Amino acid sequence: MTTTEPSPAATARPSLRLARERFLAGCPLPGGVPEEVVAAWRRARFFGVPHDLKEPASAPVRPPESALLGAARPVLDRIVPALGAGRSLLLLTDERLRVLWTAGSMPGLDACSVLSEQEVGHNSAALALRTRRRAEVHGPEHFLDLWQEVSAVSVPVLGPESGQVLGTVTVASRLCAEPEPHPQAALAEAAAAAVETELRARAGRAERALLDAYLRASGPAGAGREGDGAAGGPDRAVIALDGRNRLISEGARRMLTPEVLEELERTAVSARHADVRGETELPDGAGCVARITPVRLEDGTVTGVVAALEPVGEPVPPVPVAPRPATALTGSSVPWRHAVARAVELVRSPEPVLLTGERGTGKSALARELLGAAAVRTVDAAQDAGLDRALAAWPADRPLLLRHAERLAQPGVAALNSLLDSRPDARLLVTYTPGAPVGPCLQRLLDMLSARSVTLPPLRERTGDIRELLPALAPRPEPGQPPLTWTLDALRALERYAWPGNVTELAHVVRALAEHRRASGPVRRAELPDALRDGPAARPLSPMERAERTAILEALRRHGGNKARAAAALGIGRATLYRKLRGYRE
Repeated sequence: MTTTEPSPAATARPSLRLARERFLAGCPLPGGVPEEVVAAWRRARFFGVPHDLKEPASAPVRPPESALLGAARPVLDRIVPALGAGRSLLLLTDERLRVLWTAGSMPGLDACSVLSEQEVGHNSAALALRTRRRAEVHGPEHFLDLWQEVSAVSVPVLGPESGQVLGTVTVASRLCAEPEPHPQAALAEAAAAAVETELRARAGRAERALLDAYLRASGPAGAGREGDGAAGGPDRAVIALDGRNRLISEGARRMLTPEVLEELERTAVSARHADVRGETELPDGAGCVARITPVRLEDGTVTGVVAALEPVGEPVPPVPVAPRPATALTGSSVPWRHAVARAVELVRSPEPVLLTGERGTGKSALARELLGAAAVRTVDAAQDAGLDRALAAWPADRPLLLRHAERLAQPGVAALNSLLDSRPDARLLVTYTPGAPVGPCLQRLLDMLSARSVTLPPLRERTGDIRELLPALAPRPEPGQPPLTWTLDALRALERYAWPGNVTELAHVVRALAEHRRASGPVRRAELPDALRDGPAARPLSPMERAERTAILEALRRHGGNKARAAAALGIGRATLYRKLRGYRE
């Protein structure tokens, strides 16, 4: 979050009214007028803003849906009741100060659709955007006559990765009797912090979805998907993109040209607003075609694409590569080796096997390794909850991998129960993530499979495997480039982290560092994401506590560890900040 600069109106409101009148009349200004306010008035005059503007600038078309608006809308909707009926206006702008969302009411601001100084002169949103900190503008500091009885406070919203200003949150109210601080400054700070937290969470979900889609497309399961036509395994030419991140297989790296990559980047961005699927056009001479599959979040939002590249004309000779260990089998810790050995023993006999464990522990990857190179049919209950087509088309001589059994609908569970009653020796491998309550039909299925089940340990219970997993998860380096290595301090930070997303989260961190880091040499602790670099909490935290702790750590980082400034930026007292930090360590 951000700190605030004292508003000149705090000590000079009456003289500012007189000064503004003299400025508009072209008369000499009285002494003691803050230079920054006079400079703001001069800019408004330079831009040609009429001080007696009857209505604020109005844009004919609202900006399109954006990541900022999608993350902010549910947060701000929860804050609206705190505004007070008819007494305040809450606004969200983008980085161009276009108003994306409003709630409440304030005369002179209700119809405003852009808050740039070029359109409306000096205001708190423009000041916050320029200074990257909380800003307040009161009454006569404004250039417009319309806003002489308005006090406003604005807080910039910063991007979770880039740190760039994505927009502002503004609370406007009637002119405050005591201008500093604005009575709803803490509300504006809290709203901006909550929006940043939601942006950070959504970014994590989008990147995990992209990584999961990439791993599905590039892994052995790719060979088992019907109608795909592309070879499976590590040589499969697959690239996943979302406009910020790229995950590129070795097969795709050999086929990509800068022109093809640029076209695929454009396709990934346009997929968020249009239905992009199937074969896409590539530049002449590309030597390949790309088949596009959108990557969707749980709510159906498209966050990127996976492109499977297929050569045309003469095949590209493969480049020999050194064998790599299968990530699904990597690890020498006792809990992991015990689980793998138990799974290998069970899969030898032709009966159903159940793999359980937290999200991201590697259940599906291990299942594919256990089933080997056989023609495995993979069904995802998250996409086909009723199993209507899957079970009808399942040949008796092929093993079936059923993923996400917890997402099965009632008809799908009933059909699977009936099938197992008639075929108790079916070669079926089921993955299940505990958590949500289960119905009686699914519970019966789980009870039936429980005698032949294996629970995969979470990564926090086998942190000794992290050093073995890192080289298996890292992308292969470019020819002539060294592999990704880690300092001892960074390794210790990785081993102390709780890894709520388990191996999938670790894979995301490793790939993101390999793709985006600019430094050379081993990865240092300072390069790790904030949550890993700052160390874990001493006790398990609730989702709300984790979000709160992340916001506090981010504020401390931005203010160089100064707790007083961090507390002011968050809109809380220093005693509260100290109490919360102690609470995370207890």
